[in-house]
Amino acid sequence: MPSTAATASFKFNHTMIRVKDPKASLHFYTEILGMDLLSEKKFDDFTLYFLGYDHSGSSQTAEEKQATVFHREALLELTHNHGTESDANFQGYASGNSDPGRGFGHIAIAVDDVDKACARFDEMGVTFKKRPTDGKMRHIAFILDPDGYWVEIVPGSIRLD
Repeated sequence: MPSTAATASFKFNHTMIRVKDPKASLHFYTEILGMDLLSEKKFDDFTLYFLGYDHSGSSQTAEEKQATVFHREALLELTHNHGTESDANFQGYASGNSDPGRGFGHIAIAVDDVDKACARFDEMGVTFKKRPTDGKMRHIAFILDPDGYWVEIVPGSIRLD
């Protein structure tokens, strides 16, 4: 059903995933995938981190980034429940790609050149789930974040035939 007057202002704002160690996750999403940390909000038991890409070419202050979080589309929210990073008994979160907990599949990042991006990921020691040379779909890759969530790497232009 197409957009109606009642839904014309709706936007897909963000997806949330839980993370064990925010330092490792923030390094992965900012340094490896190049996202900007837009907002960090600490609560008593948990902290929220909102990340996304800014292709506007403008420089924003931390306050300006914070103010735009709920006006933007396609952000990633990392939720850290305090204490998981140092709990030896913590078993981690279900990635959604295996039982139990199958459901959520992955997030996807579009890049100009999948092979070049994957070469960079290799140099940075990123774990691959699927390389572009594996399987039937040779134009995509899957890498794993520190919690085992799958991140699909896709070309900016793709035909699904």
